[in-house]
Amino acid sequence: MARDEQEREDAFPRAPSREEWARMSEEERARVVEALPGEVTWDEMAMPEGDLHSQAKMGALQALKGFFSRQRRRVYLGTELPVYYPAERRFAPDLLAVLDAETHPRNKWVVSHEGKGLDWVLEVHVGGDRKKDAEYNVRRYARLGIPEYFIYDRARQRLEGYRLPSSEAREYVPITPEQGRYGSEVLGLELQVEEGRLRFWAGHALLLEYEELIARMQEMMEGLQRRADEEARQLEAAERLRQEAEQLRQEAERRLADETRRREELERRLAESQAELERLRQRGG
Repeated sequence: MARDEQEREDAFPRAPSREEWARMSEEERARVVEALPGEVTWDEMAMPEGDLHSQAKMGALQALKGFFSRQRRRVYLGTELPVYYPAERRFAPDLLAVLDAETHPRNKWVVSHEGKGLDWVLEVHVGGDRKKDAEYNVRRYARLGIPEYFIYDRARQRLEGYRLPSSEAREYVPITPEQGRYGSEVLGLELQVEEGRLRFWAGHALLLEYEELIARMQEMMEGLQRRADEEARQLEAAERLRQEAEQLRQEAERRLADETRRREELERRLAESQAELERLRQRGG
């Protein structure tokens, strides 16, 4: 490495080495963690890449947050969070995941303080030189012992995945896709580029982003409203039928009562006529 490049890297804040950390008291460690900046400089960051970059990153974050929340799993997810490995130059991945970690908000991840490093990293590439993501980070993340690393090249609509073959290994092997999907052993999910966006699958279930979840919920609400409206119409129709049936019953009762009265009147007159005939017969005899 050139001298000026080395001097430039040396100027960036770094976390203490493992040996230095081991010699510190708890108070000294707390002061060191507090003093480490929670942001990176422009010299360390890639140039802003606009909506294509931010949408892909946030879409992935939303899908994973929703999934792990429903699974009730403690998985910390962060975006562009400064990460400090012992005595290493800090970096800020587009998206990172740490399993079995507290999910409270952070402004940095200090490996020695947290007690573990990153488990999974995603970098989104839109334009410019791919070497940082596709070459330098592949070597760096493997050397740091990050189990899995994925690169989503949105401009080319391509996905690459890398995995350490063992916990002791420090060189990645490419992940071979199956039917277009890249399996992540760390996340227990599959990744795929589909219809212009990065998708995550849990078996046959597609993980939805927030906008898609909202749209799905709106569809469900509209469906429920349609069902409620239809049930209300059916209830109204049933009530009309009940009322009509009640009217018919009442009308039938009135007609029955009228018929009963007419029959009783006829029977009374018939009885009177028979009695009158009997008197006339007796009188004539």
